[in-house]
Amino acid sequence: MSQDLRVAAYAVCVRDGRILLARWVGRDGTRKWTLPGGGMDHGEDPVDTAVREVAEETGYTAEVTTLLGIDSMRTRRPRRLGGESDFHSLRIVYEGRVTGGELRPETNGSTDLAAWHPLDAVADLDRVALVDIGLELWRERPALGRVDGSFPAANG
Repeated sequence: MSQDLRVAAYAVCVRDGRILLARWVGRDGTRKWTLPGGGMDHGEDPVDTAVREVAEETGYTAEVTTLLGIDSMRTRRPRRLGGESDFHSLRIVYEGRVTGGELRPETNGSTDLAAWHPLDAVADLDRVALVDIGLELWRERPALGRVDGSFPAANG
């Protein structure tokens, strides 16, 4: 089985009791809210990745203010040309602060909408698990930079 690693950086941007989220669009058309962020380009610093991705997905310029933690997830995924992959996603989660720009959706990307959501309404959103992980890291600020349940073993 092949092994694939994806390293990504995300920002938890909270302002006035609301969190900035982007709506991710899956290959099958599924839409779920996620933290703004995404995969690192080769040679790119993860802080720069988070700042770039916030700009691409939301229209805002942002600065990273602190490292909240790292989430690690392994799953089995089908490969495009057949077979399966042991997929490992390493997600670096930062706290971010919006410094400028205007809210707008991403064009021709993996998200189609960006919006501020009240923190007390997040539980009612159709969202990916990373939103909850990011919020827990933001609220708890664990010393090891990970939440309980992080680093699960591969499926199967």
